[in-house]
Amino acid sequence: MTTMSSTRKWNFSAGPGVLPESLIQQAQQDIWDLAGTGIGVMEHSHRGPAITEVFEAARNKCREVGNIPDDFEILFLQGGASLQFAMIPMAFLNSNSHADYINTGSWTSKAIDEARRFGNVDVLWDGASEKFSRIPTGEDYSWNEQSKYSYYCSNNTIYGTRWPQTPTSPTPLIADMSSEMFARAIDWESHDMVYAGAQKNLGPAGVTMVIIRRSLLEQASTDLPMMLRYDVFAKNGSMYNTPPVFAVYCVSLMFQWILDQGGLAGIEAMNEHKAGLIYRTIDESDGFYKGHAAKSDRSLMNITFRCPTEELEAAFIKEAAEHDMANLKGHRSVGGLRASVYNAFPEAGCHQLAQFMNEFARKNG
Repeated sequence: MTTMSSTRKWNFSAGPGVLPESLIQQAQQDIWDLAGTGIGVMEHSHRGPAITEVFEAARNKCREVGNIPDDFEILFLQGGASLQFAMIPMAFLNSNSHADYINTGSWTSKAIDEARRFGNVDVLWDGASEKFSRIPTGEDYSWNEQSKYSYYCSNNTIYGTRWPQTPTSPTPLIADMSSEMFARAIDWESHDMVYAGAQKNLGPAGVTMVIIRRSLLEQASTDLPMMLRYDVFAKNGSMYNTPPVFAVYCVSLMFQWILDQGGLAGIEAMNEHKAGLIYRTIDESDGFYKGHAAKSDRSLMNITFRCPTEELEAAFIKEAAEHDMANLKGHRSVGGLRASVYNAFPEAGCHQLAQFMNEFARKNG
């Protein structure tokens, strides 16, 4: 169980997200001296044995915690999810081919815009008219069996929605899991590629994790700059150029932390309990709080809700800050309030927010 020291605030930021204090403390030590080498983790050559060991440990722990089959490659890249928006269609799409996209929010909208630079994009469902408040059901769309790939985002940070079940597609399925990577088990039979910018749920900013089935990797274009080729990074152990060593090191520690919590089954149970504390407060507030997301599609990572007025929302944020609760303002495109409670966010912080919400509603309802 994660606890918080008395000098730190409850950080509900949507990203970068909270890290376990044990990870931060280990990193403090290893910045000074990694594994007794007398050299800090950020100072070692990435060609030397100490950092080679860091990367090997990261890959091995990633495969263990994610139960990743052997026919998937694990890559540590740079550029964030935003680069993947372009890198994916560059690798698998051209002017004569099509890809299927399901638009459930801002990040899929951006991915669609980037993909259209390289080929034909079929948007099978678009939630914009409903303010991205829900996830489509299988009756809302149908896949094109001739598409090069199908694409969706499993958790929508801004709107507080997530796919309750994995969609199944007749073509290779690619998922942006940036804001919920390793928050629950992944259906590897259904997916051919998943990726995540680490800074929301797995570590600090600077590294993007790509897990790709080798059969899909073999289809990727090689007529691209070297830094934009998945195969180049696969062949070079994610070290074609100087990699984001410190970020990968932290992600590796995060994998071990997840294993120590009971793996993905333990983490998912923790996340359901934490989010449930806040959702239950919303649902039992007699309408004072209203959630943005449809109940069936609520995210366990990003909880979005409104007060009766914008004035009360401003007061909520101000008073919450006085109780050491930070970054509760909703995204500008949605407004309202948002509590992001990623894997490492402490349960005690969810209790404190729920108690504050009850008291705020009592005083202002």
